[in-house]
Amino acid sequence: MLSAAVRVATGSALVAGLVTLASLPHSTPDLIARATPLGPTSPPTPGARPGECLYLPNTEQGAKDVGRPPVKPPYASTVKATLKTNLGDIKLDLDGKKAPCTVGSFTYLAEKNFFDKTNCHRLTTGALKVLQCGDPTGTGSGGPAYKYGEENLPKPASGRVTATYAKGVLAMANAGPGTNGSQFFMVYGDSELPPNYTVFGNITGGLDLLEDVANAGSDNANGEGDGTPRKKVAIQGVTIAQK
Repeated sequence: MLSAAVRVATGSALVAGLVTLASLPHSTPDLIARATPLGPTSPPTPGARPGECLYLPNTEQGAKDVGRPPVKPPYASTVKATLKTNLGDIKLDLDGKKAPCTVGSFTYLAEKNFFDKTNCHRLTTGALKVLQCGDPTGTGSGGPAYKYGEENLPKPASGRVTATYAKGVLAMANAGPGTNGSQFFMVYGDSELPPNYTVFGNITGGLDLLEDVANAGSDNANGEGDGTPRKKVAIQGVTIAQK
């Protein structure tokens, strides 16, 4: 999710080539972020009560107001979801136990048709193997009129500043701590990233579609192997299984 050209580092230079958030506006959620490990879980969002979620106002340009999700998470276990795209269905298992506020937000936005008729705007095919979606503006700077904190952050191996976001992982993109909104990314190949991005589910069907998109490449608008997918991925709608 870029408003400025950012190159994805490749190979062993991944961490060294990361761009710091100081050079990016907070209205621009991005996978290229600080390499400061936050640990396996983030501290509770200041002001949040136990068992509740805190969704704060987001007044940045590109914010689309559809209200806010319920304070009490509606799910506490696995939730089945389907991304219906122009290329076929992508099946998801959302982890309502480990990421209840994120799942609460994602399902809320789905029920508000927030993701309908939106394009996945960013594909990376270097060291990072992800497809990024969820921006109603298609520019990388859009989202809902609220923001919230991280959950279920992966733990790096001893001595490392990055964590493995494994193939099939579903995670949130952000522009720094507490800036989660609607943009998310799907990992189609093991990727090393700073442990700053909430893991809130897994892809259970349709990985082959993502691999086909990756094989078609990007327009390299943000550097080699990073840009808009050449093979368009349009989300037509998101269905959530009944509680």
